[in-house]
Amino acid sequence: MTLSELQDVAKGLGMPGFAAKQMAQWLYVKRVKSIDEMTNLSLKFRTMLSDSYKVGADAPVDAMRSTDGTVKYLYHTPDGHFVETVFIPDEERGTICVSSQVGCKMNCKFCMTGKQGFNASLTANQIINQIQSLPEFEQLTNVVMMGMGEPLDNIDEVMKALEIMTAPWGYAWSPKRITLSSVGLKKGLQRFLEESECHLAISLHAPVPALRRELMPAERAFSITEIVDLLRNYDFSHQRRLSFEYIVFKGVNDSPLYMKALLKLLRGLDCRVNLIRFHAIPNVDLEGVDMQKMTELRDYLTQHGLFTTIRASRGEDIFAACGMLSTAKQEAINKN
Repeated sequence: MTLSELQDVAKGLGMPGFAAKQMAQWLYVKRVKSIDEMTNLSLKFRTMLSDSYKVGADAPVDAMRSTDGTVKYLYHTPDGHFVETVFIPDEERGTICVSSQVGCKMNCKFCMTGKQGFNASLTANQIINQIQSLPEFEQLTNVVMMGMGEPLDNIDEVMKALEIMTAPWGYAWSPKRITLSSVGLKKGLQRFLEESECHLAISLHAPVPALRRELMPAERAFSITEIVDLLRNYDFSHQRRLSFEYIVFKGVNDSPLYMKALLKLLRGLDCRVNLIRFHAIPNVDLEGVDMQKMTELRDYLTQHGLFTTIRASRGEDIFAACGMLSTAKQEAINKN
């Protein structure tokens, strides 16, 4: 709950006005697992709270650990589904990749989560719980909303979760520690840009609408050219960062023609491009490229004025692609 929601709870139970801030501190600073631990609330009020509410912190039900230190966790949802969360340690940084939905409506050709279809949007509680109940919580420095689902298709709950992460009464994290990744849904995108200062990453993957439609059906509803035109209305020259994600597919989007189209599309926009190696997923006829090709593309784009990086591949030995572990778990349960 947000502070205003906790204030409504306190008011409804006849608790003093300052009780809401006390509850927020117990939840988000001390990270208690039960209302009984909120010891500066009277026994009477704790009992009243327990009759109607619970903290809602649920530990992961499964984990897979990579040789590189990456850990993929599986969380169970009340309706019998599973969502994935990934913890990625890297020297001084500890990044968590958070899911926003069970499955996804976007059905991108290269995404395992999309193959599941859409089951449900997560509540703010289920989004925050992935962070709150992470065994490595104390090591976290960064949050990326790049897990299962399309965050902007669940905009109300995602914005609520972002408020909890960044508000002084919540985790009090800087918005610069948080990046939201989206295919680009217009209504949700505008709201995110207006109401949040978190970083934005757009799933691009093809700079030409015709090819992007083949890879990403969402292109039909809101094209990449419209997305870029909208983004030109905002200032990304200061602390807020805008990036574009570009998974490189062999023989599909890796030719000089597409690199030139990418330069043209993003010309004049204060942004960066993250090149990503593709991890093969079952029943998808797409292949990745070798590191030499990735380096060639990065160097070409950088030499032509577009700041470009290659995202390091992590967790390749533990179902690297989002959706693979939860799919395997659900299939195993269905068989039984």
